[in-house]
Amino acid sequence: MKFLRGYTGLEQDKRILYTPSPFAKKNLIYLQEAGELCANREHISQRDYLRSYLVILVMDGTGRVFYKGKQYTVHAGDCVFIDCTNEYSHTPLDERWRFKWAHFSGGNAREIYENFVHNGGKPCFRAKRYLMLADLLTEIYNIAQEDNGFGDMLLYQKIVSLLVMLTQESRVTEEEIGFDRGIRDMTSIKQHLDRNYQEKISLDQLAEMFYVNKFYLTRIFKKQYGVSIVNYLTQVRITHAKQLLRFTDMPIEAVSQECGMSDANYFSRVFRKVEGTSPGEFRKMWQGT
Repeated sequence: MKFLRGYTGLEQDKRILYTPSPFAKKNLIYLQEAGELCANREHISQRDYLRSYLVILVMDGTGRVFYKGKQYTVHAGDCVFIDCTNEYSHTPLDERWRFKWAHFSGGNAREIYENFVHNGGKPCFRAKRYLMLADLLTEIYNIAQEDNGFGDMLLYQKIVSLLVMLTQESRVTEEEIGFDRGIRDMTSIKQHLDRNYQEKISLDQLAEMFYVNKFYLTRIFKKQYGVSIVNYLTQVRITHAKQLLRFTDMPIEAVSQECGMSDANYFSRVFRKVEGTSPGEFRKMWQGT
């Protein structure tokens, strides 16, 4: 592992150019650069086709970010999370503009970023847990300076924590739902699915039961929980099936019925799709452990 402090000539610019090990490049999400910048009005950073993902947390002042043909004005407390294979640039709008940042790549970073976008994540957004994000970026910078033999693994741990927090930030919380101009809270519908997964449930039935349009129901449930109603119900049923397969001797057909899937063959197909193995194989692997 090697690292290099880099300087661009800008006042109060500090950064680490990090070189991960071959192991990290092959197996982990790894750091490329990290730092903190207090930019002046003349500074413009512009790149495209960079195989990297960039997180910026604005600490002070105001700046402007251009990304995928759109312009965003960002202030203290705002966060930027972008895919740098797309053209982007950022520039200060006042002399106080200061931000922490980190570039990373590798592993399943692309899939995680796509999941962030799929869950409603925006390139620029107001950070709810601003201080926690700032602490993580500081820790990433500090770890990158230490040549202790564990840097790649420690950085991987911190970057994953950062990505988890960013994905959570992209989700609509139950508290926010209540203030979003009439958008209905889906908690009661989720609870109904948790309690009645053994029964036959359809979108039409849910819409009628909760007096809501089924297309609206589908959209808002996914916005609030990051998964469709159909997929959530499948997750609940498969989780219960795994408990029965592991801790009881019930036949596969009985497990299928108990989980709300009357057709055992259909149950087996769904189980294999979710778990990558058949119900019988899952039972052999896990029973007795």
